[in-house]
This record gives sequence, structure tokens and C-alpha cells, in this order.
Amino acid sequence: MKRTTFGRVALPATLALAFSLTACGAPANEQPAQNGGATGGATSAGVSGTISGVGASSQAAAVEAWKAKFEGANPDATVNYDPQGSGAGREQFLAGAVQFAGSDAYLDEEEQGKVPATCGELIEFPAYISPIALAYKVQGVDNLQLSAPTIAKIFSGKITTWNDPAIAADNPGAQLPATNITPVHRSDKSGTTENFTDYLNKAAPKEWTNEADGNWPIQGGEAAKGTSGVVQAINAGDGTIGYADASQVGDLKTAKVKVGEEFVEYSPEAAAKVIDASEKAPNRKSQYDFAIDLKRDTTEGGTYPIVLAAYTLACTKYSDQKTADLVKAWLSYTVSEDGQKAAAEAAGSAPISNTARENGMKGINAISAG
Repeated sequence: MKRTTFGRVALPATLALAFSLTACGAPANEQPAQNGGATGGATSAGVSGTISGVGASSQAAAVEAWKAKFEGANPDATVNYDPQGSGAGREQFLAGAVQFAGSDAYLDEEEQGKVPATCGELIEFPAYISPIALAYKVQGVDNLQLSAPTIAKIFSGKITTWNDPAIAADNPGAQLPATNITPVHRSDKSGTTENFTDYLNKAAPKEWTNEADGNWPIQGGEAAKGTSGVVQAINAGDGTIGYADASQVGDLKTAKVKVGEEFVEYSPEAAAKVIDASEKAPNRKSQYDFAIDLKRDTTEGGTYPIVLAAYTLACTKYSDQKTADLVKAWLSYTVSEDGQKAAAEAAGSAPISNTARENGMKGINAISAG
């Protein structure tokens, strides 16, 4: 996906979320099976110290779930995570300002070239997979079905009322009001926006000619900052529709999306299917980089193609052993079966596959002091 560079974001003195760590990672030649490893739970491992990260706001609910697991396990270890957004996470990581980052879009080729030499090799793998819901609030419309071309026309401003013939064709027999449509998009640089525009470009290329971009690429509609801002804006109106991580849409109604010949409702299972159908992204520079190109234009039944794969960014080298152990412990738990289960229960995310877990652990096991 093409991505524009972004300006430097100042790291706040106090990061927003703090939570305790658990578990220590296994040696580089050993796959951990407990203490927060591949399958382990939140058990005390005696790690201590503080590390910091910045990144995607989409993972807020998952972070809270991990926090609850960790706080009582290792009182001497703390992880700070500030959900400023994916763009800020990548910027701070590449500047060497944080030990790890979360991003709803993988590093592009230019960004890979900016990884600091002190980092050793880049570690990049998906640790959080979630559907992006099309949430809406239209009085009198309780069930909504939308095809990719219709979605593209709505968000580009080519369809302006809810009783438009294209929407009616997607919803045969439905009573649709003449209410004006207010499409809501992110005002800040966002990995969720990049994933959504990537879907539009690949699934409806004739109707959406803009390439994937973390900045909303067109004029019009209503802009709101962050996932919570989009949800609030949708809730505040009538005739509104927007895109947001499914874990945070609350009581808003959500549209089914046409895939092949059926309309598919978002679910962790449907999101996981498109991940399994996708291939590794090209031109990766590190042996520990497991970015994937999502197959947005799939026609496979039961697949939900509007998903985000939030990547963890980390290094194979850290300045001291204490920091290396702490980073290894944290990352090991997030990809563990217990960690993924906690995130799924709290956020409705799709647990990563065993293959994705094994790939992530290849990089995690390579972490050392250097």
C-alpha cells in the first residue's frame, strides 16, 4: 500500500496507558510454552522496569484486557502505551523514541529504510486482527446491506440520500428514507483509514480511484479525530455512516457487506478468513518482517474483507538486558493463546493463527541486548 510520510509527533511526558507485564521470553533457539510464551498465561516471571510504546487507537480495548491480566502478576514491570494513532506510532518508533509501536498499516519501503541501525533487525508482525465495521444511524433503518461500489459512492459523495437507487438495489423491499447521508471519516492520520481506503480501492476500483492512504483523500463529509470521535459523530446525527474498529462501535447498527453473491456481517471468524486468504507483502527487508497484503477483493463466502491487521513493531537489539527481557516478555504474552483470548473476549478481535504466532515468535526469540 502506498503511504505518505508524516511529520514528527512529540512524545508526551506521560503516556496514556500503563500496565504491568508478565512472563519472560525463551532463548532464541527455544519456543516458549509458558510464562507468557506461545500458549502461556499471565504468570509472574520476575521481570521489572519500564518500556514505552505509541500506536493504534484501535487496540485500546485489547490493551485494557492485557492490562487486567498483567497488573497483579508483575508489580515491578510496567508498559506505557499511548494510543495516539498508527502514524504517530510509526514515527516515534523510527525516531528511536519508544521501544515498540502498534500500527494498523505495515511499514512501507521508504519507512523500512528509516529503521535505526541501533535497532538491529526490524520485527514486524500482526498481533491484533479486527473487523472494521460500517456503523450507521438512520432512523427507521434497522438492517442495511451495501456492496463495495455503493460504499465507495457513499463515501465519495456521489450518493447523497439514503433512498438512492443504488442503496435500494442492495436492499430489495426495504423502506429507505430520503434523509441526507453524512459520511464520517477520520480527521487524523489513521491506519484504520488506510485499511478502509485500501478496501475501497481494491474492491471498487472504478468507483474509488484513490490509492490507500492514512489521510482521508477527498473533500466532503464530516471529519472526527480518533476512533472514539468517529463513533461519537455517528451517534450525534441522523443519516450518518462511518468506519471504525468493530470493538468500539457500541450500540450502533452496522451494515452487512457484499462478498461474492452474499452479504456478510462482520465477525471475528469472517475477519480471520480473509487473513488466511492473503499473502505476504513484497519487498520486506528483514527476516522477521511478516507483513501481509490483505485480499480485499475476495469473493469467498463467509469472508469479511474490511479488516485491519494491527502490527507490532519492535527491534532485535536493545541497549541493555533488562530492557530486552521486558520487551521479549511483553511481546510473548500478546501473541500467546491466553493473550489473544483475552483480547478476543474484550474487543471481539480475531485470534491470530498458529502460523502467525510462530512467525511472531521467530522475531521475539531473536531479541537480545546489543
